[in-house]
Amino acid sequence: MNSDSDLQIAGDILEVPHLLQPAKEHPTTVAEFVGLAREIAADRGRWAHLVEYDATTRWYHRLHTGPGYEVWLLSWVPGQGSGLHDHGPSSGVLTVLEGELTERSARGPLSLGAGAQRVFAPGYAHDVVNDSLDGAVSLHVYFPGLTEMPMHHCSAAELEPVGV
Repeated sequence: MNSDSDLQIAGDILEVPHLLQPAKEHPTTVAEFVGLAREIAADRGRWAHLVEYDATTRWYHRLHTGPGYEVWLLSWVPGQGSGLHDHGPSSGVLTVLEGELTERSARGPLSLGAGAQRVFAPGYAHDVVNDSLDGAVSLHVYFPGLTEMPMHHCSAAELEPVGV
């Protein structure tokens, strides 16, 4: 019997559109959290007026919380980055709302334009940076809510691939 699921075959839930779910009032699955992120991204009136840019540090704002999750809005001026980190026991969905970001991980660099999404599991380490000449805005859903963000003191290329 073949035990491969659609997700194992595709390698990324975002590549399997029939698995994506519309947002529920209280999401509980990865697909529902992706749906929540897409719903918020589509509602510019919910977040655009809150965005600020800070040249000295990445700006962030907790946009929403729910049972077992939280949603953060971040802005990035050119050159700003997160540093190589993971999210402790939290999984997450990263959605680029405006501009372009580059994600660097053990899988190599990945350019993420407006509308792009990444789903990651606990222990997944990456560096996110705005390599463009314009500002960028991103939305981050963490489940459970973010309690830690351990920094890694090596390059993304030195990491062993973990999770998606």
